[in-house]
Amino acid sequence: MALPHNDNDLFEYTSGRWLVNDKLRHAERRRHFNVDALRRLAAQSVNRKPDDIESLRKLAEGGFNRVFLITMRDGFRMIARIPYSNTVPKYFAVASETATLAFLRSAGVPTPEVYGYSPTPDNAAGTEYIFMQYIEGVSLADVLPGLDEGNIISILRQLVELELSLLMMRFPAVGSLYFAEDLANAAGSPSGPTKPGIPLQTDKRFCIGPETSFPLWYGRRSQLDVDRGPYATFEETLVRGAEKEQAYLRRFGRPLLPLQPARREAYGYQEQQPSDHIENLDRYLRIAPLMVSKDKRLDYFCMRHPDLRPSNIIVARPPDSNQYAIVSIIDWQNTSILPLSLHAAIPTWLQNNDGTDWQPEMPPSLPENLDDMDESQRERELELYRRRFRHYYYIEFTRKYNILNYVPLADPMGSLRRRLFRHSRDLWDGETLELKLLLIQATENWEALAGEGVPCPIAFDSDDARETRKLVEVQREADELLEISRDTIGTAGPEDWVPVEHYEQAMALSKQFKQFALSRVEDDQERAQIAAHWPFDDRDEEDCL
Repeated sequence: MALPHNDNDLFEYTSGRWLVNDKLRHAERRRHFNVDALRRLAAQSVNRKPDDIESLRKLAEGGFNRVFLITMRDGFRMIARIPYSNTVPKYFAVASETATLAFLRSAGVPTPEVYGYSPTPDNAAGTEYIFMQYIEGVSLADVLPGLDEGNIISILRQLVELELSLLMMRFPAVGSLYFAEDLANAAGSPSGPTKPGIPLQTDKRFCIGPETSFPLWYGRRSQLDVDRGPYATFEETLVRGAEKEQAYLRRFGRPLLPLQPARREAYGYQEQQPSDHIENLDRYLRIAPLMVSKDKRLDYFCMRHPDLRPSNIIVARPPDSNQYAIVSIIDWQNTSILPLSLHAAIPTWLQNNDGTDWQPEMPPSLPENLDDMDESQRERELELYRRRFRHYYYIEFTRKYNILNYVPLADPMGSLRRRLFRHSRDLWDGETLELKLLLIQATENWEALAGEGVPCPIAFDSDDARETRKLVEVQREADELLEISRDTIGTAGPEDWVPVEHYEQAMALSKQFKQFALSRVEDDQERAQIAAHWPFDDRDEEDCL
């Protein structure tokens, strides 16, 4: 359903608000453009006249783009999508997604057809844009709660088979996919590619260029003259992201309180030094070249959807069937080509981490006394069963129909290698704890990770490792308390987003929580610290850019 709007709303984010830094979040998503010119460009992209357009209205607002539905007088519909002001890297993100969609569609993957695009704002509309096919169907997110088990099983098998078709495509390098012409046009610009693209031998229209992964470009990182791809080897892939973050910290790093206030108490509300993270990144860089998977079947370069959540899966039900079919996968922005073993994953919505002794290889079942439980307990058991059910069938179908994903998932050291890779390139936000814990685990599992007879080039003092684990547990408890608060208040995600209609109520609940927390503390200094670092108050983010 389209969001309500007026013409001014086309430039503003209107579908939600944030408990924290609401003005900043809206400013990041504000984007002005020439509406009439965008209509003309859209009409031209499908060989129509501007007068053929009946309406242009806002359809959806995501994390990095605003989506408009354009309807013609004869009923034809199409999508116009423009990036927000804070989307990075704009040129490469738009150019790469366009090429990725075209390449995948030519290979038979169900993706929207692109009618036209501009990776620069140098056009009559004054904005980057992609015009693409409107997919007839519904978001899986909209129908998932009401689906019976037969439909869920069918969709999961289709999803696994689609993933296999992606993983079977092999590429000559790591990075992101582009039309060769777009990459050539970016050469020489201040944030242009630092090396030439690597063409696809099967279709010279396409080439591999810089990776568009968000952490490589965020804030002042885009100013760095660092190698963002393409990478020719697994070893380069493992180290370049960490080198980027080291370069950022050496040039721009300064002492910071952890960005998340709920995690500051464990550090005595003291700023943390960037040198600590630089040291751990150096440790990672010393072990990374030795972590390459020894199974050569797992290190070829392939593509996977970057955010395979239900809202990006479009399904439809044929008139003569009660079974939904996947008709398209949307939102391929920031797609990376990586070694297979670094791609392996279970989509977040299919993971079950309930902390119980349930074994994922066993089909789940409901408790025999379900009917005797009270309503809240019964709903908890049903939700647990639903999570286990999806997890079980995804893994089972992956084992049967997508061995390319299953083998690296089953690798005992695969998860540790992937987490080290991801955390080494993540944005430093005042903490180095997660990376340090993973490095400790790497030293403890070194032979399994690197192979027999390979000396480990780093070491941790036993007391240091023990204190690190204690701190990790303290922070996990803080995270759990924060999640309970978020669930009670009704916010979503790490930015504490709420629907517009829930904003005032959520703000009132946050203030009540804060007053209650302060009332239970007798020490004046402790009360002042809680007040100054309340997790749902606005905070300065400038130093993290």
